[in-house]
Amino acid sequence: MINKQDLINRFISYVTIDTESDPNSDTTPSSYKQWDLAKKLAEELKAMGMTDVTIDEHAYIMATLPSNVDHDVPVIGFIAHFDTTPDFTGKNVNPQIIENYDGGDILLNQEQNIVLSPDYFDDLKQYKGQTIITTDGTTLLGADDKAGITEIMEAMKYMLAHPEIKHGAIRVGFTPDEEIGRGAHKFDVEKFGAQWAYTMDGSQIGELEYENFNAAGALVTIEGKIVHPGYAKGKMVNSMYIATDYINSLPRLETPEHTEDREGFFHLYNIEGGVDSTRLQYIIRDHDKGHFEARKEMMIKLANELNSQLEKDLISVAIKDQYYNMREKVAPVMHIVDIAEEAMKTLDIVPLIKPIRGGTDGSQLSYMGLPCPNIFAGGHNFHGRYEYVPVESMMRAVEVIVKIAEITAQRK
Repeated sequence: MINKQDLINRFISYVTIDTESDPNSDTTPSSYKQWDLAKKLAEELKAMGMTDVTIDEHAYIMATLPSNVDHDVPVIGFIAHFDTTPDFTGKNVNPQIIENYDGGDILLNQEQNIVLSPDYFDDLKQYKGQTIITTDGTTLLGADDKAGITEIMEAMKYMLAHPEIKHGAIRVGFTPDEEIGRGAHKFDVEKFGAQWAYTMDGSQIGELEYENFNAAGALVTIEGKIVHPGYAKGKMVNSMYIATDYINSLPRLETPEHTEDREGFFHLYNIEGGVDSTRLQYIIRDHDKGHFEARKEMMIKLANELNSQLEKDLISVAIKDQYYNMREKVAPVMHIVDIAEEAMKTLDIVPLIKPIRGGTDGSQLSYMGLPCPNIFAGGHNFHGRYEYVPVESMMRAVEVIVKIAEITAQRK
């Protein structure tokens, strides 16, 4: 039986450590404060009795739960990331524990009148009667992905305490900088030594995912010309007006707020500029590789068309691929998805097999030779003040990890 209070205490101890990653840094980890949790995790792994515990110069953590069977079993892994997104502050996280949730509104912050309501976030309704951990309305929570870390740690602790549960060698990996797309960049797949792994980085209970977006980032730069506005006729070129034309020329309904399931999008997430120069930062996402390539081509073609109309090359587009759809690498080894699905069904959890509208470390790891589907960690509303996680979902995730280990050992 998973100890509920131990799990809560562990989770709280992790989310109250600020580990926000920094996309403007070129170091790994991108923020020095990520070391605070990394070092804590390495020490906890050693203290609980895990072997081969290592933490390298980039804060990647690996450890082993040794096999306790006398036959050959594939080495499998479980992976989670300890950084939090720079999109919303993760500093001074003050979690609130709502026991026996009554199904109604949750007042996160009385002073600022911030309310987590099932009228808006209807997923809340399925957790009536459970224990929910929320923010205080001023920060994110960090369940993405400290819930995943908590679940892996609790699963390893449980199996160490219960040797009657038979399993092969289990590898554990914790990574920095996943939230800025670099979590797998310096992950040593050969050193990890697993035949396959699972990221514990999904959302609601039951999620099981083995396909995700193809992803790219795009920087659109528009050059203008600034002169005194009183003498600007025929001379000033206002880059912000050109930027507006560029923005409005992309398909307006192909944005995150208008798409779902496998539908791709263009997402303008940052604008910086003035008359003289404007920078637009986009992410491009699509599950279909052909559509993904077409989106990138559309952005470049649009710049060329506007430059032609302006009769000057004022717009440039730089696009960099970030990760690809893991389905291509997981499909040939679908038994690893089948094992996770069997584990959930054995535990009376309904598997929700669907595409990820995002990416995980597993996206890149799959292309690095480590097939890596994604399993629920339990959290909702990631990257913002309305983030929450039901404790019971985290406990079920721990059970899934243990059951996957058991099933893998039984398949000779």
